[in-house]
Amino acid sequence: MDSLFEKIYHTRQQGQDMVLVTAIEKEGEGPVEVGKKMLVYEDGTSFGTVGGGALELFAQKKAQELFKTRRPVTEKYVLEQGKVVENAKTLPMICGGSVTFFYDFIGVKNHVHLFGAGHVGQALANVLKPLNFHITVIDDRPVILETFAHADHKVLGPFIEHIDKGGVKPGHYVVVCTPSHRYDYHVLNRLLESKIDVGYMGMLCSPSKLKDYLAKTRDTFGQDINLSGFYSPIGLDIGGGSPEEIAISIAAELLAVHHGRTTIRHMRELLDADDRYW
Repeated sequence: MDSLFEKIYHTRQQGQDMVLVTAIEKEGEGPVEVGKKMLVYEDGTSFGTVGGGALELFAQKKAQELFKTRRPVTEKYVLEQGKVVENAKTLPMICGGSVTFFYDFIGVKNHVHLFGAGHVGQALANVLKPLNFHITVIDDRPVILETFAHADHKVLGPFIEHIDKGGVKPGHYVVVCTPSHRYDYHVLNRLLESKIDVGYMGMLCSPSKLKDYLAKTRDTFGQDINLSGFYSPIGLDIGGGSPEEIAISIAAELLAVHHGRTTIRHMRELLDADDRYW
């Protein structure tokens, strides 16, 4: 059987989020030992234990809340029904002691979903793979998907089905480069309908196609639809139009968004005025 830390490693390799629950303090009686750990997954299943029984069941439910907030939290529990302690939650137990749990959300920080396994998608995967991105590629063409390299996870089927099944999580990055603008619209509209707070949403298209998409989107969702996290035409203006050059421009934009860069400059422009040589 895997150890808990091996389980964490394998879960991250699969691109899945998890919550690590650790007992960090105990006072008086109780079913838990300090240092005990438990992994909780989004579907409610768990690995390891922090004491079992009602306390562990409560911890599992609390851990599941972190899949929405994606923030660590520390909570103290009094294990005696009716007893009130400041800054602690009282559980319906009779042990009489107290325990403090630390809940740590462990997510795949750089998870990118490539909707479309064509030339640009493949070139982008080649660029992103060494940059510690977990890459999921979605396509409905089995032959194209089978030959796709550098994907951590391949999804064969309708594009929007991946969204409907919960494949895209808050904070994930999305690149839309399907073989049809109709599919592009379907994917983007489904993401807007789902209200998933993705970290980046980009679409490969021309300015004229973008204009058409924006008109349709505002007709559907209203003129005040917030598209501040939408990037299209996708990528930075570095010149070049080959799939490989487009991929580099998209990867550069993804990294800029990831690192919170709103203004892109040449590094030499950061030199002090006295040090500028041009």
